[in-house]
Amino acid sequence: MAENGGTGGGSDRDTGNGADGAIRAEHERRAARDRRLAAWRASERTLARGPAESRIGERLARLAAEPPTGHDLDTWVDLYGDGIVEELERRVAGLLGMESAAFFPTGTMAQQIALRCWAGRTGNALVAVHPLAHLEVHERDAYLTVSGLRAVRPTTEPRPPTAEEIRDLDEPFGTLALELPLRDAGFVLPRWDELVDVVDAARERDAVVHFDGARLWESTVHFGRALPEIAALADTVYVSFYKSLDGLSGAALAGPESLIAEAKAWRHRYGGTLFQQWPAVLSALAGLERELPRLPSYVAHARAVAGALREAFAAAGVAWSRIHPEVPHTHQFQVWLPYPARTLDEAGVRLAEETRTTLFHRWHEPGPPGLAVTEVTVASPALDWTAEDVTAAADAFLTRVREIAAADG
Repeated sequence: MAENGGTGGGSDRDTGNGADGAIRAEHERRAARDRRLAAWRASERTLARGPAESRIGERLARLAAEPPTGHDLDTWVDLYGDGIVEELERRVAGLLGMESAAFFPTGTMAQQIALRCWAGRTGNALVAVHPLAHLEVHERDAYLTVSGLRAVRPTTEPRPPTAEEIRDLDEPFGTLALELPLRDAGFVLPRWDELVDVVDAARERDAVVHFDGARLWESTVHFGRALPEIAALADTVYVSFYKSLDGLSGAALAGPESLIAEAKAWRHRYGGTLFQQWPAVLSALAGLERELPRLPSYVAHARAVAGALREAFAAAGVAWSRIHPEVPHTHQFQVWLPYPARTLDEAGVRLAEETRTTLFHRWHEPGPPGLAVTEVTVASPALDWTAEDVTAAADAFLTRVREIAAADG
């Protein structure tokens, strides 16, 4: 007997209908995605251009037309990590003040290998990591399932751990993994003195320190320190080339020369020594040259945009809203509004279609239904937005939100 109480024949019909329904749902999902991308792409004003808004031909043409300075496109391509890949590795090591660096196709692979290497060297498979860290939320427990490591949580609060919490951990751990900034908590960073204290606490526990620095590039403003001084606190640092630098893909792990040599051996075992990587590497070098120097201006303008949004929501009489952090620590921050995500998504697409302005991208409901959050990135396209521009866009967005909410009853 089928679960719906029907016969075998009824079950077959239900299965068919279920398959048809799944196909229709997939078509609707793709149509909605195409609509969003078309609206965002056609916008004349936006706070940041997302990587999904580009077409393949455009990215290739841009890479060929605007190579990083000093790079002749008539030079030979890389093979298995030589040539331009090695050049990028040297560049990253120099920027971070580390002995050596290795290029990886993904940050997930870089992090797994870093933690695996440290576990082997310390003889301790326990990693102290925040439950909201990328390692926990976005990597499918790879460091647990692939490398057989274990986790201990210094805190469950949506903020970086404190030195006292590190000292109070009731198990000896081999590595402290810190995500800077902690994205899923709102791109939040500790104060510089707090970070120093946390690292000192880990050293007191005879642990090594690994920075998940996917967005470390833009953290210099908040810390008031240069990249080498920040990186010097850690034993290894992972950085990303596409999250803030507009690269196509890729990451790097920087640290002591002997550990990076070991990491490259594991990179090969993990299938990360790719035949050719020049497109990603060229775009990474271009990002280091063009976007990295601009990041401080993005951080400064993000604070102005966040303030304007807060004032706009208050003036519009929104029942409840939150900009988090109130003063952004980087050029990214969260916006929370008391509406369903689907309502806010639709309002954002209509705003883009009708006014050629994109203010927000996707919304999500990670907690109670009807309370949604989005991540705002402020980059080069936003620099000419005034506070008045932000207010006008927010007002237009909220008008559409209320129209949709009223129509939905």
